[in-house]
Amino acid sequence: MVNKVYASAAEALDGLLVDGMTVMAGGFGLCGIPELCIAAMHDKGVRDLTVISNNCGVDDFGLGILLQARQIKKMVSSYVGENKEFERQYLNGELDLEFNPQGTLAERIRAGGAGIPGFYTKTGVGTLVAEGKEHKDFDGETYILERGLTADLAIVKAWKGDTDGNLVFRKTARNFNPEMATAARVTVVEVEELVEVGELDPDGIHTPGIFVHRIVQGAHEKRIEKRTLRED
Repeated sequence: MVNKVYASAAEALDGLLVDGMTVMAGGFGLCGIPELCIAAMHDKGVRDLTVISNNCGVDDFGLGILLQARQIKKMVSSYVGENKEFERQYLNGELDLEFNPQGTLAERIRAGGAGIPGFYTKTGVGTLVAEGKEHKDFDGETYILERGLTADLAIVKAWKGDTDGNLVFRKTARNFNPEMATAARVTVVEVEELVEVGELDPDGIHTPGIFVHRIVQGAHEKRIEKRTLRED
């Protein structure tokens, strides 16, 4: 059996990071983000990244720290509204952006992981999203062709994992993580709890270990993106 368990995120990413690579990063807002791997990538100084992720964190946390350090060249995203530095870089022509409807982004990732090179969808027809894309009519309705997405590396956050890489995600943190785990050449996972093989209920596993190459357990800050308090 190959040992997939590493002592830290930095060790788990060792030898995998190169300038100009494409990275998928799980999470939605700050929920379920691979914050340990992101911090390790920041420390490693890898640059000119194309990052596929629903959003880009906030200015001082998550993928936002890579953006501030000018380590990201292009984002493939569906929501970018919580990051002022993202807005500044994009409007000044310093950052490339491939904007996607959220469901389209999720399906592009799922398709990439399933070996599907492309699919047709009605979402975006007649908008800027459809410009430059192939159009085709089915049963009297117009659809556009969207390509599946793959990456050199996926960084994923799970709640529990075993030493073989079988994963369980918790509630909303499931978001994009399971799909991304299947769609990259190498998948590195960080978990809150690491158990031995056989301790997870096989019927409750969301991502089989066959998709996971490296895994690390760590303590997560898990910041709240927007905190609203009731007035006394």
